[in-house]
Amino acid sequence: MLLRHIRYLMAVAEQGNFTRAAETLRVSQPALSQQIRQLESELGGQLFDRSGRTVRLTDFGSAYVDYARRALLDLEAGRRALDDVRDLTRGHVRVAVTPTFTEYLVGPLVGQFRDLHPGVSIELSESPLEGIETALNDDQIDLGIGFSDVRSEDIEVEPLFSERLTLVAGGAHRLTRTSLAVIPSQLAEVPLALLTGNFVSRRYVDDYFLAHRIKPDIALQANSISAVLKLVRRGEIAAILPSAMQHEHGDLSYVPLDPPFPTRTVALLRRRHAYRTVASVRFCALLTEMLLTGELSNLKTFAA
Repeated sequence: MLLRHIRYLMAVAEQGNFTRAAETLRVSQPALSQQIRQLESELGGQLFDRSGRTVRLTDFGSAYVDYARRALLDLEAGRRALDDVRDLTRGHVRVAVTPTFTEYLVGPLVGQFRDLHPGVSIELSESPLEGIETALNDDQIDLGIGFSDVRSEDIEVEPLFSERLTLVAGGAHRLTRTSLAVIPSQLAEVPLALLTGNFVSRRYVDDYFLAHRIKPDIALQANSISAVLKLVRRGEIAAILPSAMQHEHGDLSYVPLDPPFPTRTVALLRRRHAYRTVASVRFCALLTEMLLTGELSNLKTFAA
């Protein structure tokens, strides 16, 4: 049985259609059908019910496909292992981060890693925390940088530092002229640009509003942190963002709240027992080094 047979099986199972599966695989439909028939002959049973408009797995196919999927993941991990070079002259690391980290953590970290290991390629994506968990469990990424409150027991959590949300203003906004803490009644009068509900930080913001009986003046909601920052810099509205953004956005004003937001723990996330490439291990080690004594060491002070 060839690896190609397993890939073709998974494609048809996912697409539910031989034509779409063939297009995804970039092969002809007759060639795909022939490979599936060969696999069925090898296994001694029919894998797909072809009688309807949609191709569906038979009971025989359903019993087999989960094992095939796990085998394919293991084989892909084995392929990456063969590509590893211990001295990191080449390699690949796949990292996903929750979106706010692209504004103050990713730039310095990726920049220094590339300076040290220019032959290693980095695949970086932004994703909500739930998306990072799913990607780790499906072996779509090697590492995640998110928060410690993950739900999956298959995810290993390594705490990095504490982060606190605060009020952020820019331009000629009146909040830039004060260092006094803003209380809930005052916060209710501040027009705000907030991130949308798919950001984990928005849930913290909404919980804060609810706990302190604040009816916020939400002037704008955006699914892009860069869009929120551009609006804040104009000075017309403020935002609630991580205080650690001072590391990369020192031109903005960070106004404390009273009571403050609770801290949350930023964490390095990995799938338990997953194969760890040489590049991913080095990426993790560099992040730890930079937080302890390097360029990112001041991040631990912003949540105080």
